[in-house]
Amino acid sequence: MGKKSRKRQSPQPSRPKRVEVPFVERPFEGLPGETDWVAMREVVPAATATVRTTEEYGAREVVVATMLPDLWPALHREDGTVLVGLQTAAKSGDASRDVAAALLLALDAEPGTPVTNLGILEPGPRLQDVLDLSLPFEPVLHDDFGFWLPEDQAEDADVTAAIEQSSEGIVPTVKVEGVESAYWCRMGREFLRWARPEPQEAVLDAVARLHARRESELEEGARFVGAFRTSGILVPVWELAPGTEADELAGPCAEFDKRLTAALAEEGPLDADARRARAGIVSRQVTLR
Repeated sequence: MGKKSRKRQSPQPSRPKRVEVPFVERPFEGLPGETDWVAMREVVPAATATVRTTEEYGAREVVVATMLPDLWPALHREDGTVLVGLQTAAKSGDASRDVAAALLLALDAEPGTPVTNLGILEPGPRLQDVLDLSLPFEPVLHDDFGFWLPEDQAEDADVTAAIEQSSEGIVPTVKVEGVESAYWCRMGREFLRWARPEPQEAVLDAVARLHARRESELEEGARFVGAFRTSGILVPVWELAPGTEADELAGPCAEFDKRLTAALAEEGPLDADARRARAGIVSRQVTLR
């Protein structure tokens, strides 16, 4: 080897290692209406809710939406309204960090500008840091995606067609009155999906106790069919009697809530029947990421 080839090369400067966002199993915990945040992310097709940022982040009103055009994470509308979407592809292991990052980018964006990419995320402010937690979270359900546009915006044929096309697949969904985060929907048949705030395993045990005692039905003809896990909570699902409407469920849901609360308070191990019921529920549950 020649002398030049034997010369020691100067070491290349090392790049700083990117810090990953830690995984958070229950990302919306601590927010008012946690179960409605989860429902808007996974269960409800078209809804909005108004939140407000803290003084540190400008005390700005922001519209939280289930979904935005082209699955944008956020949008700073031309009229100054800031919208942030919940039904977007996961960017990190913490959905709260993802949504907060989109919200902050939208606040800084020029009016009329969508946030289409969050870039490379590192640990930073979460919704629990950015939002005023003294305000309630109250979803308003919609029949279409007309909320993407300002109410006073002149009709545009292309925009109207896009909204109509996006709205065609909306599953009719209604929030049941009198209980938290229970949503009726019609998908050929009628179902109830109920996001529960209690720890997942405790809800599973309680539902298993009720199922073993044949007390898991909401009412006659409304049978418990399983549950799915998402954002750290459990969402039990019932298939309702054909033709059941949402306004018929307030009473049955209130009664079931009492039974479930009592079952949650029971102590001691599950009996054999409840263990079999629990195993059946677990075997057919789905986890949504």
